[in-house]
Amino acid sequence: MRDWEPHFLTGSRLEKITKVLSHRQPGIHPVLENIHDPHNVSAIFRTCDATGVPAVSLLYNYEKFPKIGKKSSASAFKWMMKEKYKTVDECYGKLKESGFIIAASNCSPKAISLYEIDFTKNVAFVLGNEHRGVSEEGIKKADFDFYIPMFGMVQSLNVSVAAAVILYEAARQRHNAGMYDLPQYSSEQLNELIQKWSSKKR
Repeated sequence: MRDWEPHFLTGSRLEKITKVLSHRQPGIHPVLENIHDPHNVSAIFRTCDATGVPAVSLLYNYEKFPKIGKKSSASAFKWMMKEKYKTVDECYGKLKESGFIIAASNCSPKAISLYEIDFTKNVAFVLGNEHRGVSEEGIKKADFDFYIPMFGMVQSLNVSVAAAVILYEAARQRHNAGMYDLPQYSSEQLNELIQKWSSKKR
């Protein structure tokens, strides 16, 4: 047993942690802008964990940061990295420094279909407030707008459902490209995360 492994860590637990982290896809990054309902945020965290997306940016310059309970997020909150921002410039600047293309959800004439986005690249997608959508600043400073194709009378989805549709399209593309078969983290990053996760309580 490695010297950093806590005494309660079993071999099967370490194997699961290593397997999950080896499937993580840090090149897909949701940005939640002023989403006020904590249940929606919790649902998005759960889908992120299910699709192997490790981190979420929380951009709140109007609404307060949501308080997420462990029960409502089914403990996914514990396994997600949260990056909090109070300005669009700060959030987008950090993402661009990390090599992300930024796509804002927005039904505009210039918006492209979700299915035209190449999610095998580093893509950060922005979802806006349940009532206002993505802010004008958030749209203007993104690299492009996109929309989810819909064919019904009602042209809108619950924000957590929209996130799930986007995340699973990204997962589909990356799975087809074999990106879940090889760790997306470096060996050093992977070992650091395994150490961190192994210290978490169940």
